[in-house]
Amino acid sequence: MPTLVSPFLDDLSAAVGRVATDEATCAAYSRDNAHVVDPQVPHAVVFAESVEDVQATLRIANMHRVPVIARGAGTGVSGAAHAVKGCIVLSLERMNRILAIRVEDEVAVVEPGVVNADLNAAVEPYGLMYAPDPASFRQATIGGNVATNAGGLRCAKYGVTRDSVLALEVVLADGRLIRVGRDTFKGVAGYDLTGLFVGSEGTLGIVVSATVRLRYLSPELRSVAAVFPDIATAAAGVMAIARARVQPAIMELLDSGTMEVIDAIHGSNLRARGGALLLVRLDGHGARIEEALVRQALAGLGAQMGPEDDGEAELLIEMRRSSRGDGQDDAYRVGEDVAVPRSRMVPYMHTLERIAERQRVRLRIVAHAGDGNLHPTFWLDPREGEAGLGRLDAALDESVRAALDAGGTITGEHGVGQYKLRWLGWEQQPEVRELQHQIKAVFDPNGILNPEKAI
Repeated sequence: MPTLVSPFLDDLSAAVGRVATDEATCAAYSRDNAHVVDPQVPHAVVFAESVEDVQATLRIANMHRVPVIARGAGTGVSGAAHAVKGCIVLSLERMNRILAIRVEDEVAVVEPGVVNADLNAAVEPYGLMYAPDPASFRQATIGGNVATNAGGLRCAKYGVTRDSVLALEVVLADGRLIRVGRDTFKGVAGYDLTGLFVGSEGTLGIVVSATVRLRYLSPELRSVAAVFPDIATAAAGVMAIARARVQPAIMELLDSGTMEVIDAIHGSNLRARGGALLLVRLDGHGARIEEALVRQALAGLGAQMGPEDDGEAELLIEMRRSSRGDGQDDAYRVGEDVAVPRSRMVPYMHTLERIAERQRVRLRIVAHAGDGNLHPTFWLDPREGEAGLGRLDAALDESVRAALDAGGTITGEHGVGQYKLRWLGWEQQPEVRELQHQIKAVFDPNGILNPEKAI
């Protein structure tokens, strides 16, 4: 530990108390689930338990010019919670209280460490739900949702995190506490600073509470699993549902490679039944009517569908949540979360297939088909060793370029973090990037909040 940080750590320990500097803790909190570009270990991990802890940490860090990386559960996959040189990690996982549930107003007020699943369990007895639904909802925290503007399976109908956040309490880099937003669903006074903080990946301030909008928990859920011969026909099914003017809560598209992964994990036989799978969930009082319309639309494309109420579709939706978490060696696979206009999904998927063939790597695709957010994964046999890694990186770069060429974006829901900074200039013009740096300088003049990330 460099001696120059000792006065800082002494001040921090005196103010907060819960500061870990041992090697094991610092290593465990040095990264999230993304590939590490520049491995670093923090000088310390601060375990905040109150707003005052966060304020004290930032005041002292700002005074000593020490970078601060805010962290929730560490489930992110963009490197937004990776340590940088000379930093500390500020863990918010212990700030996990649900402060209020206002049933009549359909809002909840939560600390950043509250887990998605726990909030939903708390509001379920009132017939309500928190809509953002990342695949890691059993571990992911609301603070992490806010930092990355997380989406998930239900965002086709209910939108992303920004659509569910009404107000935030935020500690700025100098320790000041501010509140932005409002308790009402509508309100247009002043600039939308709430929307600015959502998705800012901890670069503008540290969220210490969020007032979130709750939605109605549906009294009826109906699900359809449709197997198609190929991915193009399955994607045509997505457009057929749109033409029927039905808005599913969930609409997930899985290619043959992903079906094989599910088969391997769960012992199912999806791949033997076809080359692509479309999973659709309807909710609301009209779910049965909408299910009939979906089945009619998909039957016209030759889809294989099980009978109503057979339970397989519900089970497959849960299986889909684990379809990217198989035991494949992370050192020999790369993936992203690009998004393209829905009308461009099929051409883009064909482009991905050509990229994989040209680079001699394997490919599988999961897509939030309702909003054109795709998660392509390229991988190769570990027996190839490091010789194949260059082809993996080339395939990934090509896939991102192709998404932009299709009118898309480099990230639909995971954020830029550290890993995707190399592509940000492909999407945003220099003037836009410079404006973002100017905005950050207003909120964080000394540049201590999650430097080298997001912008």
